[in-house]
Amino acid sequence: MGSGTQAGDGPGPDTALAERRQLINVAYRLLGSLAEAEDVVQETYARWYAMSEPARAGIASPGAWLTTVASRICLNLLGSARMRRERYVGDWIPEPLPDTVLGEPGGAVDPADRVSLDESVNMAFLVVLDAMTPAERVAFILHDVFRYSFVEVADIVGRSPAACRKLASSARHRLGTARATPAPAARHAAVVRSFRQAWEAQDIDALLGLLDPAAVATADSGGNAVTFRHPIEGGDRIARAWVELARRRDPGTTLHERTVNGAPGLVVERDGAIVTVFAFDVAGDRIRHIWVVRNPDKLRHWSARPGSSRSRR
Repeated sequence: MGSGTQAGDGPGPDTALAERRQLINVAYRLLGSLAEAEDVVQETYARWYAMSEPARAGIASPGAWLTTVASRICLNLLGSARMRRERYVGDWIPEPLPDTVLGEPGGAVDPADRVSLDESVNMAFLVVLDAMTPAERVAFILHDVFRYSFVEVADIVGRSPAACRKLASSARHRLGTARATPAPAARHAAVVRSFRQAWEAQDIDALLGLLDPAAVATADSGGNAVTFRHPIEGGDRIARAWVELARRRDPGTTLHERTVNGAPGLVVERDGAIVTVFAFDVAGDRIRHIWVVRNPDKLRHWSARPGSSRSRR
């Protein structure tokens, strides 16, 4: 099945455990939350080991079985996500990932728990995915990103292959409509660096020159940190809000450039801990969207760089 273990590899325990990274990668893209993805993988393995040894031995492809179960659990979670989001305080933004989780050599994260880096973990991409129906998201991710056949996707989603083909096509259309052509990596980095410099200098004119007039800034605190509760719309309003943030910034905080979901972003460090992560959608020379994540539950994988106040203690 798709990228999973092929039949004939044998259903031994090592074979099943070797699928962990694949399952983490699928579940994170389906849910936009690494914490939830890890829970899904744990539940998937619990179901695997709850079976008798003869039952496991009768499964020709453990990878296919595990991916099917994990995807179905994700599908159920996505179905209840709208209700959970209604209880969430403020806007919900996908969990941002640092480069240490995205396969950086020597990172603190176990290689089996790392998320592979490609366009589908980009924050702008994940935000559009979050607006899809659960079935659209599952069909698109499994087919277009992980290359499972529509016959395999149909078995997971519980619809016909033809219906899954239409779901994936609808998802592609949503992505094409919602996303402008992203700036090349080097240009994206240059814009983010210029934004940081203008922000620290409280240069409102420079900020205005970097922001699309229709730019939007969205924050996610989950009610666990102070931030703006509603999206800020318009480059002028964002520039003024960011200058005000600079004026009121705690002198104990520092601003750093860091990779966020594989793209240049910014983080705020206080006392050796990362307390805010900024992700950017850049098209051409302008910033179209800023996502601000302050919910500490979504920052547990973030830590300060060597040489920070924490590492110097």
